[in-house]
Amino acid sequence: MKSNLISKSETNVLLKTVSERWGIELPKMKNVKVHQILEDAQIITGKGIKILKVEDDYLPFLSETEMLEKFPSVTVDMGAVKFMCKGANLMRPGIKEFTEFEKDKLVCIVEESQHKFLAVGKAIVASSELDNMSKGEVIKNIHYISDKFWETGKTIYD
Repeated sequence: MKSNLISKSETNVLLKTVSERWGIELPKMKNVKVHQILEDAQIITGKGIKILKVEDDYLPFLSETEMLEKFPSVTVDMGAVKFMCKGANLMRPGIKEFTEFEKDKLVCIVEESQHKFLAVGKAIVASSELDNMSKGEVIKNIHYISDKFWETGKTIYD
């Protein structure tokens, strides 16, 4: 795995892009490192931040609980957990409760008993449609506990 520090200007562009996409103001920081983990995936680390970049999506890394709590979330029943941890998309029947979110926005998936973050995905539908749905895909699972990024990410510290 190749890791390198990025320049101040690259850092500013990256933080601006991520802030805009997430709708969360990220603090200015120095010494941001990019770890190339796969051809189309990187883990970006800086002071108090770990971001997973997959293709063109920037995701909060699943170990970053404080950051994950700033995103909309859905709570799933225990029956959905094993599927989520194998990378399945989230289906409507598995959802117990949810906060408001828009289509195509990032949503965190939390399990109901311990309230642990299981996955981060992209909304296929807006939360406003969920009350009228009884089945179908709701969230595309992009990053989940035990995926290839998770295992590599556990070995990377800022």
